[in-house]
Amino acid sequence: MENEIINKVASSGLTEFNLEDFYPKGERAVFDLKDFLFQGLVLKEKDFREALKTFDWSNFQNKYVAVLCSADAIVPSWAFMLAAVHLEPYAKRVVFGNPETLETILFNDALSKLDIEKFRGEKIIIKGCSKYPVPESAYVEITRLLRPVAKSIMYGEACSTVPLYKTKD
Repeated sequence: MENEIINKVASSGLTEFNLEDFYPKGERAVFDLKDFLFQGLVLKEKDFREALKTFDWSNFQNKYVAVLCSADAIVPSWAFMLAAVHLEPYAKRVVFGNPETLETILFNDALSKLDIEKFRGEKIIIKGCSKYPVPESAYVEITRLLRPVAKSIMYGEACSTVPLYKTKD
């Protein structure tokens, strides 16, 4: 069969690592304390506590939630903590920070459960394109995790990679 198509990537011994596989599926939401500030500047404890008691938390059911205050106001730490107390029974995960921080933490959580040993001695390509938003921090984290065990680490696609690391044989 002289016209046989040969998949050179499959026979190359390369292991593709796709961060997209670690994307936690689910809706993301932001809980912004600015909506609870008096005149957009000050957090009044009594009013804040009362507002949280009457707030409809079911809007955050099974969502990943970032808690922040987008107003230029001084907000005490306990206010974010109190919001987390109310969110925790509803949300899949609650973090302090913006949506980018939320994605970083979600990916770090997922990658921390990965059995890195199964990549020992492998030539790894960390896939670059993704249909899901993968934060740059996830690429750095997986590189950090794989570097002690991998024979080599590349970035991109099998047809066009950027070499990042190779052991000295």
